[in-house]
Amino acid sequence: MTSQIPFAIDFHVHSDDSYDGHEPIELVLEHAADIGLDGVVITDHDEIGESLRAAEIAPEYGLVGIPGVEVSTRHGHLLAIGVEERPEPGQPFMETVETVRELGGIAVVPHPFQRSRHGVRKRHIQDADAIETYNSMLFTGYRNRRARTFARRRAYPEIGASDAHYLPNVGKAYTEILVEPTADTPTKAEIDGDDLVDAILEGRTQIRGKRTPVHKSTVQYAKGAVRKSTYLLTSRAPLIPTVPASMDRS
Repeated sequence: MTSQIPFAIDFHVHSDDSYDGHEPIELVLEHAADIGLDGVVITDHDEIGESLRAAEIAPEYGLVGIPGVEVSTRHGHLLAIGVEERPEPGQPFMETVETVRELGGIAVVPHPFQRSRHGVRKRHIQDADAIETYNSMLFTGYRNRRARTFARRRAYPEIGASDAHYLPNVGKAYTEILVEPTADTPTKAEIDGDDLVDAILEGRTQIRGKRTPVHKSTVQYAKGAVRKSTYLLTSRAPLIPTVPASMDRS
């Protein structure tokens, strides 16, 4: 029996291209390589430019390159993994899921049910390709446990991720992807981002890592709030709002 080849990937990381991000992609990639990850997916808020660049230069750091973006849908956030084009923000959740698939990517639901972070509510998740069942930035384990229960009852593949917005939190949680070698990809060197995305769809994932310490999470939230406020005050391109929970009747 051929052994599966493991890859350690953090699928949910922000750069300074996010309104609440902090570090340039070069520092993120360098840090990811230093701590032993095989790759990170830059998933900036409604921006894909730096993610595309990160995926292109990732091999220079010994990493697998996978592009992505965190899309603000009408009903909450959605990770579009493996896409090279940004889905239009502000559209209904399920419509965005279909758009991600049409673009050749997979639709992953991040931090579901957590309204304070634009998590999608259960009734809107009619379908998805995977669920982020471990987000290291959550202060308690309750939301992660709820996401895990939801995913397992519906047989969705699971991923874990850091949701890092600044460097020390990258890789606090990640996903171990188990890839079956083939005649075309017999070793780790031949396996690319498409192979890793396919492995997620097949459910060959294991969650690794732990929660980010509360004091570090607090620092990230505080810095993010300041940057978001500055963005709102200075930008002519306002953030795409999701529907407030109290007004969501769809």
